[in-house]
Amino acid sequence: MKKSYCYLLMILVFPSLISGQTGKVFDNLSMKSQILKMDRKYSVYFPPDYETSNRSYPVLYLLHGAGDDQTGWVQFGEVKQIADKAINEGVSTSLIIVMPDANTGRRGYFNTMKGDFQYEDFFFKEFIPFIEKTYRIRAEKQYRAVAGLSMGGGGTVLYALHHPEMFAAACPLSASVRTRSADRGRIAAADTAGLTTEQITNYLNQHNALYLIENMPDDKKAAVRWYIDCGDDDFLYEGNSLMHIAMRQKEIPHEYRVRDGSHTWQYWREALPEVLGFISKAFHR
Repeated sequence: MKKSYCYLLMILVFPSLISGQTGKVFDNLSMKSQILKMDRKYSVYFPPDYETSNRSYPVLYLLHGAGDDQTGWVQFGEVKQIADKAINEGVSTSLIIVMPDANTGRRGYFNTMKGDFQYEDFFFKEFIPFIEKTYRIRAEKQYRAVAGLSMGGGGTVLYALHHPEMFAAACPLSASVRTRSADRGRIAAADTAGLTTEQITNYLNQHNALYLIENMPDDKKAAVRWYIDCGDDDFLYEGNSLMHIAMRQKEIPHEYRVRDGSHTWQYWREALPEVLGFISKAFHR
């Protein structure tokens, strides 16, 4: 009778202990970049079982928006609470989430037109190799994903279009995307000084989501699993809608979500569990 009672107690109590496990976040880490000639900060979320296991984990690179830094998703996005809940409830696989800072020196995730600040080169040539060497991360494409909001959504789109060999899944949220190669409104004259018209056009084309989608080779259409989400009241809805239409016309498989909401942290917090579930399926395919 005593054994039966103890066994019953373990059945009732042990799952609650597991479900109560929490991960850890470190939001003021840094690495030295030779490409950017400066130290770059980043945050990392470790899943609840990271310290008690010896296995390697899939990774999500989660990009912040304009005006934030590597702490944005930690402070306002509540990444730890959301990821813990998703993992404990089985919505998400255990994974590491890495949040780089793209708001030091210059703002943004791309190389500048004149090549004097090569953030995208830093991200792929230095940052990802550093992260995968420093932490227990599975370094294959199949276990790597990228997501982000607003400016980070735009970074997500172009990183996955520029480097489809690197990511199993890409999840832009309320993405800021350039959809017209001729649009130079956001480019300062100093950024184009000394460049030819051809150089400027080539740069704009390579940072135009619609141009890259239209010119995507057939054998790359299914290289990345796409999840696109933008609120129906978001001021960036047009670019996201045009990207969805372009992908439909090009027959690029993707998930497209339009939910009630605008350009707010509440919207992105509600999106994150769906993102974690989506990329977990991509990791398991």
